[in-house]
Amino acid sequence: MKIAILDDYARAALRLADWDGLGEVTVFSDTITGDALRARLLPFDVLCLMRERTPLDADLIAALPNLRLIVTSGPRNASIDPDAARAAGLTVCGTESRKTTTSELATLMMLALNRRLLPEVASLHDTGWQSGLGRDVAGLTLGLIGLGNIGAQMVTIGKALGMGVVAWSPNLTDARCAALGVGRMDSLPDLMARADVVSVHMVLSDRSRGLVDAAAFAAARPGQVFINTSRGPLMDTAALLDGLRRGRPAMAGLDVFDVEPLPLDDPLRDADLLASGRLLLTPHLGYATEATFRLFYTQTVDAIRAFQAGAPIREL
Repeated sequence: MKIAILDDYARAALRLADWDGLGEVTVFSDTITGDALRARLLPFDVLCLMRERTPLDADLIAALPNLRLIVTSGPRNASIDPDAARAAGLTVCGTESRKTTTSELATLMMLALNRRLLPEVASLHDTGWQSGLGRDVAGLTLGLIGLGNIGAQMVTIGKALGMGVVAWSPNLTDARCAALGVGRMDSLPDLMARADVVSVHMVLSDRSRGLVDAAAFAAARPGQVFINTSRGPLMDTAALLDGLRRGRPAMAGLDVFDVEPLPLDDPLRDADLLASGRLLLTPHLGYATEATFRLFYTQTVDAIRAFQAGAPIREL
């Protein structure tokens, strides 16, 4: 079998799992598109995907006649066309995932921005000592857009840090909020006006795309820190940049983007905002941890071995 491991940015796949005996394994550490991608993938029987880094749409699947098996990290992958995969007779399966990594990163961003961590590190490196004052999070209000599994983790973390917590999402119920001990806001602008820190934790769908828009940012409480570790298209990026320049929100931390990897000429790479410490960008680190990738790649290998042996396999 010819097996392709795609988008292994950290070059970690081969050291985190035992690929011996599976076949001819090729690792790609970059993300490409278009004709170059089709040519790259044409020889392979098996594609091992890292989440949604490389989409497999109907046209691409149809252009890969040798393909027999797709294994994606995580229990779902919205960038695979399931109808096209079924029509092509492909087996598509996934792995388990760990559940705490994204909330950890969102908390790290919240603390780094409020305490001015990066500007103070830069000041120490450049001039020798302190240059300003950070803000305590104890006593602030944490606003959560989405109150699923990760949102619930943020409730626990926020309360442990001494924060009050409120939440909103289109289908959020009083019962869910009561169970977690948080206040339910009536609308997104209400949440933006109330919260000192806003963190987004929703699944991207047609309904949620562009949910955090110019009106939401215009309603932002003075001094607000806005954090998105879920999906880039949940917010209007142009509206966020305009809002930052107007001071609403005051600061933002983004781990996810409309296009990934983030293009070098993307407007988010605003030199002034980055240098001031008001905008913190990270390269989709929410799930990128050693333990998570070990789980991903170990179960990817298990799935390939099961497929080769004709054993039952957990399909998506």
